[in-house]
Amino acid sequence: MKDKREFYQILSELEGKDFTEYERVVGDYDFSRFVVRITRVPVQADDEKVVIVIRVPQSIAGFPAYIFNTPIRRTALEDLLTRKVAESLSDLARFNDDGVAVRRVHLPAPGQKILPRSSLQVSEDLIEARVEVRFPIKRGRIVSAGLIDTFFSDLPELVNRSLLYCNLNPSEIDTSVFLMEDADQARSLLSSRGLVGFVSEGSLLGRDGGTDLPDYGQDQALSVHRSLLTELEVPNAGALRGLGIHHGITLILGDDFSGRNELTRALAAGVFNHIPGDGREYVVTLPDAVYVASDTGRSVQQVDLRPFTTLHDMQADRYSSDHAGACLSQAASMMEAIEAGARLLLFDEQDSYPGFLAQDSRLNSLRNPEATPKWIPLSARARQMAEELAVSFVVSGNTVAAEWIPVADTVLLVDNYQVSDITEQAKAAIADLSASKMSEVDWTVTMERQRWIIPSSIDPSVGQTESLVRVLDGQTLQFGRSRLSLDHVIQLADPSQLETIGVILDYARRRYLDDMRPVHELLDLIDRDLSTEGLDCLTDDLRHNLARPRRYELSAALNRLPSLRIMRVES
Repeated sequence: MKDKREFYQILSELEGKDFTEYERVVGDYDFSRFVVRITRVPVQADDEKVVIVIRVPQSIAGFPAYIFNTPIRRTALEDLLTRKVAESLSDLARFNDDGVAVRRVHLPAPGQKILPRSSLQVSEDLIEARVEVRFPIKRGRIVSAGLIDTFFSDLPELVNRSLLYCNLNPSEIDTSVFLMEDADQARSLLSSRGLVGFVSEGSLLGRDGGTDLPDYGQDQALSVHRSLLTELEVPNAGALRGLGIHHGITLILGDDFSGRNELTRALAAGVFNHIPGDGREYVVTLPDAVYVASDTGRSVQQVDLRPFTTLHDMQADRYSSDHAGACLSQAASMMEAIEAGARLLLFDEQDSYPGFLAQDSRLNSLRNPEATPKWIPLSARARQMAEELAVSFVVSGNTVAAEWIPVADTVLLVDNYQVSDITEQAKAAIADLSASKMSEVDWTVTMERQRWIIPSSIDPSVGQTESLVRVLDGQTLQFGRSRLSLDHVIQLADPSQLETIGVILDYARRRYLDDMRPVHELLDLIDRDLSTEGLDCLTDDLRHNLARPRRYELSAALNRLPSLRIMRVES
């Protein structure tokens, strides 16, 4: 290992040399308090960005073992330190002559949800951070002066600000670690308490900076009627009191300005832990909860929709479309989520096709009583699905309420962010309206028909490029010649997850798709690899910008891939 003086000498000698001379800097360099590892350098004159590794021994970093001695605590600490690094890099940005901030070192700043990432790892021996460094090249020649500033000014300052325990706020670290531990414990208690979700009283629900939700009401705290209060005991905060959402079918009523939308979206976001100050710190949902929205124009491949339609000309047992309509896209998304293992399905009429959720049964007398209905709404199937598939539902809205009240186990009313139980009143109000009567479906037959992936349809190549995977914007992924939009996949929490989904699809092709596999089996294999080997198993090169997605967002992306081809096989 070379020391920093040798590194300085090498960089000084590179000034004005051909960019291929950057190869001389590959290696490890001791900066006394930390070590810099450079494993690759620019291979093209227009490719200046390189991911490097900064390693700080724990003997210098000094983080007490108790704050990372469990997987949950370690993830919380890694998330906090990633935020500290990104914050420090923002502060270290320099301004050019035009007043534009220029960052020589970059790390994507996390959002408000806490995710396992490739950017930083904490162990008993060291802290390892990965950042992207610009290696300047001008007209094919090395400009090393800026690089010297980066390594000998920016990086030492970055380490001092972000990666040394003595320079951080111990109280802030403890708060972040213990908060995530409590949220995770609350989530693990749900099933044993017969719950699928929990919203702590006083939570601030619309907290994604206006991206997920309307701006109105963001800072209005949720109030829960005392008859609905549930307690969960967690190790650090003690007893949490709030709204418990029970297994079965829950209907949430309220207009668009009542807080109903925010409550439903917060439950969808409750599959993730949130940073202190977010407002949803103690909003937790089963990990297998999926928010299902209508997604007009999405690709669908070989999904069995027979439980919801009698149209024979659309081949409902293996429905496929390059551009599915609003209703069929939502039905397909729901069936795909169940296939992937979802145990809780969330719907809001604001993001749904009305005819998919419910149809007014009071109009049946105006229809031909001998005619077979062309579309069977979810409200007519939900009770059987809940009982036979062990799937719970949370349905939120107003216009669909009448058809859902007869089948709902619980009816909640949200009014000005105050939640009350109106189950008895709601059922009494529509006593003359019974649940829609439809012949039952043999769900065993539907669920046993597996969907197998045809390997050649997962192809990231373009011309001579073996693998082209890139994020075009925050919600669009290019995978080979295909482009897929995930803007209707509400629970995609971070742009880095989208990047990772593309990498996972490529990894799945190389490792597991030498032959056909069922969709659910592929998801199981990837979950296993990510849990046992981490994000680094996905690529051979260093990546600083990966964040683990859930299997449900991965499934959503896979199923929307325009090139995907599926074969249906009886199990």
